[in-house]
Amino acid sequence: MKKKIAILGSTGSIGINTLEVIKKDKKNFDINLLSTNNNIDKVFKQAKEFNVKNIIISNSKSFQKAKLKFKKSKIKIFSNFNNFNKIFIKKNDFIMSSITGMSGLDPTLKSIKYTKRILVANKEAIICGWNLIDKELKKYKTVFIPVDSEHFSIWSLLQNHTTNDIEKVYITASGGPFLKLPKKKFSKISLKKALKHPNWSMGKKITIDSATLMNKVFEVIEAKNIFNLSYNMISILTHPNSYIHAIVKFNNGLIKILAHEPDMKIPIFNSLYDEKFKSIKTKPVNIKILNNLNFKNVDSKKFLFVKILAKMPKNSSLFETILITVNDYFVHKLLKKDINFEKMIFLINKLVNFKKFQKYKKIKPKNVRDIYRLRDYVSSKMDSLGI
Repeated sequence: MKKKIAILGSTGSIGINTLEVIKKDKKNFDINLLSTNNNIDKVFKQAKEFNVKNIIISNSKSFQKAKLKFKKSKIKIFSNFNNFNKIFIKKNDFIMSSITGMSGLDPTLKSIKYTKRILVANKEAIICGWNLIDKELKKYKTVFIPVDSEHFSIWSLLQNHTTNDIEKVYITASGGPFLKLPKKKFSKISLKKALKHPNWSMGKKITIDSATLMNKVFEVIEAKNIFNLSYNMISILTHPNSYIHAIVKFNNGLIKILAHEPDMKIPIFNSLYDEKFKSIKTKPVNIKILNNLNFKNVDSKKFLFVKILAKMPKNSSLFETILITVNDYFVHKLLKKDINFEKMIFLINKLVNFKKFQKYKKIKPKNVRDIYRLRDYVSSKMDSLGI
């Protein structure tokens, strides 16, 4: 029987990689929904190739444009994620939630009731709204699988284990393009250099987050939420080759390490298949890398953002929304060339420590509206500062 799957954010990098995995085994999958924000030509091309009957286009202008451009198409076009009940007749086997940014939280929450397993690659949703997601998962008995390579690796290593079995979790970071660059030269970093990741091909925003290691700060918060860990149980190690993705040390003395090539199709494939006879073509084991793993602790004097973790609240709070929003705001400024790399780091660090924002560390989000309302407030606050 074909496995039913919906892909939210099918025109982004995770969505594209998911379709690449499915493409090699199309006879065993039935894709019943694709979604995009405004890449209408791409999503219709995907729908045609995979015989998908439903599309959601969340940008209103793009939706209207698509209705005109593809009015003769038999594909049903919807304008928002409130239409899940019209699209999903039965529970999906999988829903891949790979919409980028905080806008992915609402559709992630809404989709949980319509699937047996939800695969999530939207870090903002996990960081800002994990308590809301966890509540829905328990309510509808939906299995949660993290897709990011680090969290999928931890999830894999923890099979048949509980949190009580863990002594320490290590998340690896390539260190980005500036791992070996002295801090005194950060003032000369160009946008072009910041966008040149040594190992991964990603979108511009996440590439900048990798260059500052803010991406790893986010991943620690995600790991803390997903696996119900305390911050002192998670550490970041730089590992330039991106071959080892997670290390788990157990209380019984065993240390488990998960390795794979820096290719997102590998965790995606293993999220979709649990049959032992299925296989994906990959490169042979790289003995050269295994003989020179080169793990190091992060230099917090150079990568200042890792210090943020020491000030994070113990429990989920609205402060995580502030952290995401502030970072998004100034990374966007950098990408527009309104500020340089060094100024971006300075401003993010300054605003995250803004006195008026600290009270939110004690406030737990009650619903999506709380999170989106705070996001808009923080953005307007920064706009009013004229930064």
